[in-house]
Amino acid sequence: MALSDPLLAVRGVTLQYKTKDHLVTATYRVDFDVRASDRFVILGPSGCGKSTLLKAVGGYMQPVEGTIHLNGTQIRKPGPDRVMVFQEFDQLLPWKTVKQNVTFALTSSGRLKGAQAEERAMNYIAKVNLTKFADSYPHMLSGGMKQRVALARGMAMEPDILLMDEPFAALDALTRRKMQEELLQLWQGTRFTVLFVTHSIPEAVLIGNRILLMSPHPGQVKAELNSDGTDPVGGDGMKLSERIHHMLFSDQVEQERQTYAK
Repeated sequence: MALSDPLLAVRGVTLQYKTKDHLVTATYRVDFDVRASDRFVILGPSGCGKSTLLKAVGGYMQPVEGTIHLNGTQIRKPGPDRVMVFQEFDQLLPWKTVKQNVTFALTSSGRLKGAQAEERAMNYIAKVNLTKFADSYPHMLSGGMKQRVALARGMAMEPDILLMDEPFAALDALTRRKMQEELLQLWQGTRFTVLFVTHSIPEAVLIGNRILLMSPHPGQVKAELNSDGTDPVGGDGMKLSERIHHMLFSDQVEQERQTYAK
């Protein structure tokens, strides 16, 4: 793979899944590239296929149209080169301690064994400031601490890309902001590549250096924007967050206006 090639290449991806009564098209011919060390955010309203896209990148479902390549190899199944972090607090094994949860991910995947796995686990537990809680069980931790453990576990795998599906959505506002800042601090230290899904515009502007805007169901790419995390005012006099809000919802507002006008 040439240095100029993207780490992750999504090309014309259409994703579908079945419900009890319907075949749902979640995304339609989506294209984007993620490069090494990107903090790439997929942003859009509920039901636009953000999480479904993440599952496809994870290898948990296959496109009905298009391809997804990581490091030049087409993704066809899950692998240790991609690790997912979810918003649910119950993603940790409740009968294992913090250290055991992180170590188990390394040993069960075959990445490391024994003392090497424990050493790496403790290194990443320290990065998320949980060394004092290494021997604690999940039920003894707050929601924010559980998410730190999940983040440490994902980072300890040292994947090519970390997939984060609204990981802070279930946290209270103050804890959510703290976790966002801690994620950025961790990124500054290791420059890992992250593909981050959210429906929060402020979170997207803060976390992402690149933001992909998705249209409502079925999800299609509306735009791709750059962000430096400061929500700057552009030449149009609008903040980036305001511009994103307008781009995401202007069509919806107009459709609703026309509907009520009839």
